[in-house]
Amino acid sequence: MSVTKLKTSFVDDRGEIKDILVREPVDAITVIRSKKGVVRGNHYHKKTVQWTYLHEGRVKYLSQAGDGPVEACIVEPGDLIVSPAMEKHAVIALEESVFYVFTRGSRGGESYEDDTYRLDTPLVDPETV
Repeated sequence: MSVTKLKTSFVDDRGEIKDILVREPVDAITVIRSKKGVVRGNHYHKKTVQWTYLHEGRVKYLSQAGDGPVEACIVEPGDLIVSPAMEKHAVIALEESVFYVFTRGSRGGESYEDDTYRLDTPLVDPETV
């Protein structure tokens, strides 16, 4: 997992422009709305790379590479998280949140679950949130 605080790319008297991804091929873009306390994820993708951009709200993002330690961070609006293939990940909505998930790989439309592998031992137990 890597988290980037995105910077504004261009500003003038009309407003600002912020690039989320630059020169990255993307196969699907998904908008996810989560209610406070909801746990999402607790899975990994064998081939898919996933970028998560938080638009509104606040979430806790957890990830684990291989058998390494579980890492966690608080994500604020405007943050971009990159989850490479094979990295386990989960999201807890700390408040009502809206995020965009950009994916490279079979992760959109009817193929949404084709490269999703649920964890036998979740990174976060939804019953404890």
